[in-house]
Amino acid sequence: MNLAPLAAGLAIGLGAIGPGIAIGLLAAKGLEAIGRNPEAAPVIQTNMILAIVFAEAIAIYALVVALLLKFV
Repeated sequence: MNLAPLAAGLAIGLGAIGPGIAIGLLAAKGLEAIGRNPEAAPVIQTNMILAIVFAEAIAIYALVVALLLKFV
């Protein structure tokens, strides 16, 4: 019995939960900060996008692990 597809599905599924929650929280807090201080919007937006990119990198690592489990 080959459990590699199940392991790959669990790897990407569980590996995407954390970054998904993090991106949602980052966007919510960033928009809240922009609403409180609209003059600082460009700086807040730049930092928010950078943080989202770092959170998304973790999901990409989970995808790589899932692909390795599936095809290797």
